[in-house]
Amino acid sequence: MNRLTSWERRTSTALLIIGTGFLLGWAIPVLVPGLPPAAHTALWYLQVVTWALFTADYLIRLALAPQRLRFVLRNIPSLLVVVLPLLRPLWLIRALLLLQVIAERIRLPLRLRAVVYVSGTAVFMAAVGSIAVLDMERDNADGNIKTISDALWWSLTTMTTVGYGDRFPVTPEGRLVAAVLMITGIALLGVVTAAIASWFVERFERAAALDRQASAELAQVVTELTETRKALADLTSSHRQLHDELAALTARLTPQPK
Repeated sequence: MNRLTSWERRTSTALLIIGTGFLLGWAIPVLVPGLPPAAHTALWYLQVVTWALFTADYLIRLALAPQRLRFVLRNIPSLLVVVLPLLRPLWLIRALLLLQVIAERIRLPLRLRAVVYVSGTAVFMAAVGSIAVLDMERDNADGNIKTISDALWWSLTTMTTVGYGDRFPVTPEGRLVAAVLMITGIALLGVVTAAIASWFVERFERAAALDRQASAELAQVVTELTETRKALADLTSSHRQLHDELAALTARLTPQPK
């Protein structure tokens, strides 16, 4: 295990906590708009501090990487989380990148990782997308997404590609959030469909393999039974021949009456 892998395993839990704080610092002022100015300031500093910790983590991993250029190319989401400014229209993109960065640091079995990643991404994007669109649309005079329940309903109908049209964004930033949710929803549906299809194919292949194994075993039993019957027939023929020879010998040895 190299130093980079050791560092990532030791800091995975801390990174999850930092990411949660990072998102809470943005989400709470949106969900509770009546916070006092001091609370807004504290939450803003929480965002800055957690962003600084992400930056420090990235720089440490970059320093520990055996091949730094390869590390940068393979960790573009981590780099974007660090370099993207703290601008409202970019929050959903930053949150999605943050989810990917944290998911890469969590060590789970492959099949369980896929389930957790897909379900976690769906819930995460629905929640964050709702908060983001509410932040963009609530203060717009022409907007129709004014509460978190409106935002959640819109987010779910958008991600599932239902799109009733009773709630929709009117600002450019809100439409950017909608575009990200649409792409994410289609991608997740594709992943779920592929996973279900893969599960059915795996079950069918397993059943077919069992059928082939049973057929091979049955053919082997039939072959062995045929050989056994042939051996039994040969044994019966030998027994009859021996019986006839024994009868002939007995007849020769038996004294004939005078």
